[in-house]
Amino acid sequence: MVNDIVADLLTRIRNAHLRKQKETIVPSTRMVKSIVEILKQENYIEDFSEVDNVVTIRLKYIAKKPAITHLEKISKPGVRIYKNYQEIPRVLNGLGLGIFSTSKGVMTGKKAKLEKVGGEYLCNIW
Repeated sequence: MVNDIVADLLTRIRNAHLRKQKETIVPSTRMVKSIVEILKQENYIEDFSEVDNVVTIRLKYIAKKPAITHLEKISKPGVRIYKNYQEIPRVLNGLGLGIFSTSKGVMTGKKAKLEKVGGEYLCNIW
């Protein structure tokens, strides 16, 4: 059993990119599905599907290089990081993606600022 499902998701994606695999498999939870949905909407992955409590993620490559070059976990099980909507940072001057778990669900930092909700700062991706 994995204690930190977000860290597990990021590690599986990072390892699959390092091995130049076309897809990776992650245990399915609502949090994982929400994060993967955001990655799909922001064009960081090709597609994903869920079958039998397993999410299969098809990774995206541009000119044989991964679309995701950096995955960074911010909030950890020992130290949770929470941000008010005014404190939400821009990731890589707006080129990256910050993911937050808010009272209105999992969303990007840009969307959280627009909806004026803060929450737990999960990770950065670019």
